[in-house]
Amino acid sequence: MKIIPAVDIMDGECVQLVGGNPDTKKSYGNPVDMAKRWVSQGAKMLHVVDLDAALGRGDNTETVMDIAHSVDVPIQLGGGIRSMEKAEFLLNSDIGRIILGTLAINDYFNEFKILKELNRNFGDRVIAAVDSKDGNMVVKGWQEKTKLKAQDFMKKADGLVWGFLYTDVNVEGRMEGINISSIETVLSSTKKPVIISGGISNEKDIRILDDVGVWGIVLGKALYEGRIKL
Repeated sequence: MKIIPAVDIMDGECVQLVGGNPDTKKSYGNPVDMAKRWVSQGAKMLHVVDLDAALGRGDNTETVMDIAHSVDVPIQLGGGIRSMEKAEFLLNSDIGRIILGTLAINDYFNEFKILKELNRNFGDRVIAAVDSKDGNMVVKGWQEKTKLKAQDFMKKADGLVWGFLYTDVNVEGRMEGINISSIETVLSSTKKPVIISGGISNEKDIRILDDVGVWGIVLGKALYEGRIKL
């Protein structure tokens, strides 16, 4: 199982939020320095999110590229990638994989025309974000809830993406543990790799996720607050 530190960027800073709420922002300094720190401690991959782009209030592409050029490990990038043009730009740069949330859900209702083209041109370099709140998928930086169920989306997108990033927004950033039943439901919906994010707060959570067979986990606030040592 891959252990992937998160580097979430807002207002040019490395931050952590609770449940995606910008009002809960806590800063941890320079994103590039933090990325270098995790790599120096053994991280083999980084999970980078442009929160300003996800929330439609800015863009941190320059900082993201600074991170990509400063570390020698793959980066999976999410947040605000809502057009074919931006997806292609990033995939033609130094980004290993991109994570599509809102775009992928909108594409679900358009016969996956964008995902099909990206799959043809870039192969296994697209991850679909499965951001779920109360069982329904959420979009636009987790601010809007849809009527779409995670498992329904995953079954239809299965052949068009490298894998899935599942985030349970109800527990994300709260450091109160994971919801294993919802994770098992997601795992049963696909044979593709699944990365879990949200709620992972201690070594017990990590061992449970390893036991159920997830491909990787994203560590955020628990890592930054010292609950978990990388």
